[in-house]
Amino acid sequence: MIILGIDPGFAIMGYGIISYEGNKFKTIDYGAITTPSTMETPLRLKKIYRELNEVIEKYDPDVVAIEELFFNNNAKTALLVGHARGIAVLSAANKNKEIFEYTPLQVKQGVVGYGRADKKQVQQMVKMLLNLPKIPKPDDVADALAVAICQAHSGNFKNMFKVK
Repeated sequence: MIILGIDPGFAIMGYGIISYEGNKFKTIDYGAITTPSTMETPLRLKKIYRELNEVIEKYDPDVVAIEELFFNNNAKTALLVGHARGIAVLSAANKNKEIFEYTPLQVKQGVVGYGRADKKQVQQMVKMLLNLPKIPKPDDVADALAVAICQAHSGNFKNMFKVK
């Protein structure tokens, strides 16, 4: 099974594609979609949508797992990240992909086994579980891979084998 994990962001949207077969992980690809702060908001959203569509078309994942928003005190930032997250959901839905959503606590629990794990613990587990030479950078990429791992560990694959 191919899983696309997404860590939504407006300036940096991390993505990670893994294969999960027989309780074994294989890293297929990972990276980030970035938008410059000098670009107008509609153009940034369009860039995220276009590039995420390319990732989905290239790897044709069986499922897409997206991290839910973690709100901070900056409402403007939360709103922009919400726009980007909406683009990710739209992109996956338009490609008829099954979409699963996980809170940061669920991701930590699914990767480390402890919902209050810190960022470094999650990153180290991502590196170890995927047998990577180093922790992927930027952090958004490691977070996206963590979301994909969480999906694999969740056993949450409803309707996955339906005819498209």
